[in-house]
Amino acid sequence: MLGFRQMPWSSAQEQEQAPSEQLCEGVSAVVAARQGMEKPLTAVAEAFEELARGMEADGGELRLAPFSDSCALVSVLFSSLGMAFRFAEIEYVTKVNDLIGAGKSYRTLSDILDKDIQNDCVKKQGSHSRNLRRVRLGLGLIKALFEQFLDTEGTLYDAATIAYGQVCAPFHSWAIRKAVGAGMYTLPTREQLIVRLNETDFSVQKEMRRYIDASSPIIEYIDNLFLSRNISLDW
Repeated sequence: MLGFRQMPWSSAQEQEQAPSEQLCEGVSAVVAARQGMEKPLTAVAEAFEELARGMEADGGELRLAPFSDSCALVSVLFSSLGMAFRFAEIEYVTKVNDLIGAGKSYRTLSDILDKDIQNDCVKKQGSHSRNLRRVRLGLGLIKALFEQFLDTEGTLYDAATIAYGQVCAPFHSWAIRKAVGAGMYTLPTREQLIVRLNETDFSVQKEMRRYIDASSPIIEYIDNLFLSRNISLDW
């Protein structure tokens, strides 16, 4: 759902088992260690604000380990959206786990991209750079969803449909877009999502805006990493 061209729908057994199998690795460890996850949206907003400050302190470099840890927390937001985003969650968690592992060998996001350029495998399935691109799409999808949630009085279905159309649909086949569209009908209501995030009508707006503002420079930085190396973003 985050940009892969294979069909994201799998068997019912895989739907039930895949996330738990993936979450038993690096992502779940980060989530478990983070304080305040009883309010996941607040925890994510705080993490990305801290990440943005760290990037500024490091002279514009984004270190891989704290980036991966912050991204791991976003998996809880995907989970709160239910089955409609189940497959995005599975794909996202897998890619973040890879980046968490890469953080043991590489210091910055630039390091992994430069290494993959050297090895001519930036767009190769399973490369760290490809996984970084997919994680960036995940961050962008949540950001766009929150923007639509805040800017309209419509349903969560409306917000998610527009966000998906902006961020992920351009990379998907007609069959996948149709399947994702059908899955959107299983989204919770706006009120149910607020309850799942343990927020109020007022606080959810504040925390969503915090994530939008903090994630924007991170997303822009990642895009510029690729563009500055003459790597397009249309994949």
